[in-house]
Amino acid sequence: MAVQVLIVDDQEPFRVAARLVVEATDGFEVAAEVETGEASIDAARELSPDLVLMDVNLPGISGLEATQRILAESTAKRPVVVLVLSTYEAAEYAPRAVEAGAASFIPKSEFTPDRLEEEWAAAAR
Repeated sequence: MAVQVLIVDDQEPFRVAARLVVEATDGFEVAAEVETGEASIDAARELSPDLVLMDVNLPGISGLEATQRILAESTAKRPVVVLVLSTYEAAEYAPRAVEAGAASFIPKSEFTPDRLEEEWAAAAR
């Protein structure tokens, strides 16, 4: 069964790019795309994705706040992995993403099928 991925980003061009990366990665498929932190919490609750690709800067609550809330509702029976993606500096945001509970931080410029597979494998360990 394919890894179900929820894409969260307020910029349509990046959602399109992320969808292409997910679709180009064997064993992964897009479950849904949303534009806000609040919508990501609702979608995660409703769809129970395996993986959430979360932007940092979103309208409403931040991606880091949404990450914390999604993970707080995650269960041992149905765990979810969050990868935070951003154009912001990794030095500043990577520690904050991990503090929020994300499996890792990926600069958007480095988001490729290989990187997606690597991060998923590392999170699954």
